[in-house]
Amino acid sequence: MMTFLCCAELGEHDLVIVATPIHELIPASKCAIANGNKNILIEKPGSLYSAELLNWADELKCQDVRVRITYNRLTYPNFIKLKDLIQSEGGITSCRYTFTELIHTINFSNNRSGAYERWGRSNSLHVISMAHDLIGMPNESNAVQYGHMDWHSAGDRFVGAGVTEFDIPFSYHADWGSAGRWGIEVMTKENAYRLMPLEQIYQCKKGTFDWEKINFEVPYADAKQGVAEENAIMLYPEMGNDIPLVTLDKAASFTRLAEKIFNYPDKSHRATP
Repeated sequence: MMTFLCCAELGEHDLVIVATPIHELIPASKCAIANGNKNILIEKPGSLYSAELLNWADELKCQDVRVRITYNRLTYPNFIKLKDLIQSEGGITSCRYTFTELIHTINFSNNRSGAYERWGRSNSLHVISMAHDLIGMPNESNAVQYGHMDWHSAGDRFVGAGVTEFDIPFSYHADWGSAGRWGIEVMTKENAYRLMPLEQIYQCKKGTFDWEKINFEVPYADAKQGVAEENAIMLYPEMGNDIPLVTLDKAASFTRLAEKIFNYPDKSHRATP
């Protein structure tokens, strides 16, 4: 990983991975680009604001630079396996997901306060992005926020539903003040599939009630899931034809969805202390 170095210290590399506190991600990335680097992988979320991501994407259109955001869960081996299963069964018919947070485990010293004020964007979007990478972005949706916390004024309970661009109905639920874990369920005409935990796949066959664990190949068993895959795709871009990484535009669309779910205002400036 790379901490935020000045341009003179960085040098040129085949791949630069930017992993800083959130408010430094874009400045550090711009530093790397200014120093001649053209292949940049940025730690999620890139920015807390969709407008900032879109503005930067526009700036880069006239530059020969490849920038991707590390949504490593989209390159999980089980996630890739799930996509194959879904395709073989004719696609997803409906989806539900949950993103209850273990708020008592949050380390509030890692980032500026704005990152926690938008914790749904900073953290819960891992689940939301996985679900909507499978089912597409919403064409129409309702979003309810309820409750209040001192550090997260948007609330602590979130429910909603909608229909995506691929005509797939979905719903979601999260209660940060209660118990539970992240999870996604998708249904096809033949089976239901559950990612809970997100690193595994369970299948419930049509006409049964039992969830059975599905085995899948893990190419880089000694590494954090998804990370080695992302690095490989960054170093061998042709792999991205089969497993595309998240562009700035795509990251902005995920962020806009979080702004809808959590009713966050869309601001182009960064979070302040």
